Amino acid sequence: MSVLVYTENWDGKFKKQSFELVSYASAVAGMMNTTVTALTIGKADMEELMKLGNWGADKIINAVNNDLSVFDSQVYTGIIADIAKNEGSRVIIFSNNITGKALAPRLSVRLKAGIGAGVSKLPLSTEPFTVYKRAYSGNAFAHLVINSDVKILTLAQNSFDLTEKPTGAVPESVQVSIDGSSVRTAVTERVQQTGKILLTDAEIVVSGGRGMKSPDNWGPLVELASLLNGATACSRPVSDEGWRPHEEHTGQTGKMIAPNLYIAIGISGATQHLAGVSSSKYIVAINNDKDAPIFEAAQYGIVGDAMKVLPKLVEAVKGLKK
Repeated sequence: MSVLVYTENWDGKFKKQSFELVSYASAVAGMMNTTVTALTIGKADMEELMKLGNWGADKIINAVNNDLSVFDSQVYTGIIADIAKNEGSRVIIFSNNITGKALAPRLSVRLKAGIGAGVSKLPLSTEPFTVYKRAYSGNAFAHLVINSDVKILTLAQNSFDLTEKPTGAVPESVQVSIDGSSVRTAVTERVQQTGKILLTDAEIVVSGGRGMKSPDNWGPLVELASLLNGATACSRPVSDEGWRPHEEHTGQTGKMIAPNLYIAIGISGATQHLAGVSSSKYIVAINNDKDAPIFEAAQYGIVGDAMKVLPKLVEAVKGLKK
């Protein structure tokens, strides 16, 4: 009876969130006195696969097939279900990202498993199996009891610290068979963004709201993000006005992110916006309204005009980098 963790790879490479998942799975397995099996689908280099063992994976499976180059949730679910049954897995863990949200519900139906979605801590108990998760857009928390034989968890990004635990596991490649008729996803064109940090991957995000007053005032904000090796983001009103591209919109109706540092400049902090950024480790708010809701979510805040504070912040960072 192992804990199975699905570790997504991007063009054969793993990102921090995959290692975070393995660390979390290893801690859960410790509570249950069992082992961790890390599964990735699609070809990955042996050197990359070995990295999963550094964070506590006792067994590493790489499921491969020539038809697995494109993500298809139905096909992937079938593969994960088969491997979960073979491994006797009673707990299956995904990231609470787009991929995890696509796979976990399908797998839940197939395995008759209960789901704890968006958990952010280790289970409070394994008997009964009780998990902790945020609720109501991060304004409350819940203790969820999962009574099914098989449990599925999706872990909120950046909610669990990485802990090295080398196991020396040797990856094994498993050739899986696929019914070609079940593959319903095809990629007709691929446009890859280069030269810019993806918002969902960024450790630091600098975001602006209507307090920036005009699309012409974004130069210092973009410069600050560049100095910090971070990404830029914005609130929904800003993207709706066309000040910034829609792919930068964070919030309940935009991208859900969990960077180490989120700097909110001129953002009031509506519930819908906070729902998309509340998982950030640290939030710094700059706003001229001392009663703005963003200050309730922020660990650090500056009450002041963003147009005056932001240039000084840029100069301060430049000074530190000299």
